[in-house]
Amino acid sequence: MLNRRLFLASAAATLATGCVSSRQVAPQPAGPTYQGRPIAPEYLQMYRAMPEERFPIPAVDLSKIDPAYYRRLVDYYSPEPAGTIIVDTANRYLYLTMEGGKAMRYGVGIGRAGFEWGGRARIQYKRAWPTWTPPAEMIARQPELEEFRNGMPPALDNPLGARALYIFEGRKDTLYRLHGTSEYWSIGKAVSSGCVRLLQQDIIDLYNRVPDGTPI
Repeated sequence: MLNRRLFLASAAATLATGCVSSRQVAPQPAGPTYQGRPIAPEYLQMYRAMPEERFPIPAVDLSKIDPAYYRRLVDYYSPEPAGTIIVDTANRYLYLTMEGGKAMRYGVGIGRAGFEWGGRARIQYKRAWPTWTPPAEMIARQPELEEFRNGMPPALDNPLGARALYIFEGRKDTLYRLHGTSEYWSIGKAVSSGCVRLLQQDIIDLYNRVPDGTPI
């Protein structure tokens, strides 16, 4: 009787073990993901927090941004000379052309319907942590901006963000800018009042790559 009980207990344990070992658990990604796909470590580093900035910039939540809009070096053939900024408004990309058929590509947000700009111009100058002064026309449309008629001090919530590049046609200020934004959800969309917005980390990268006078 004792041997039979041991045999039955051993058989039950074997069956139980078999049930456990045959169960397959899907491996879980070790880090952040976008729609279930792991985000490569180089992008996490690229869009890291920047506590060294005048106003510390938080890391970008890349799980909320389509990876198609992450900054990357791409093949890009253009008749424009190296060092030209090209904004592809239809596809929401900004390219900085380079030698050898390459370009640095950035995802951008652009002007909504009725606020688009197109043409050839140049970056007259650039500013780190700029003051934002809304045009009179904008204040007329949005009276709540009256308090900033003489300028909004730099800060993370300043509409121009961490950097701004000022677009001129000849000697005329177009009033359009390339600038930073913390509104990650606006990248890849047409939402602004005509300016071209990049993630804060991307506008800092572009700012460091281009001099005053860069054609756009």
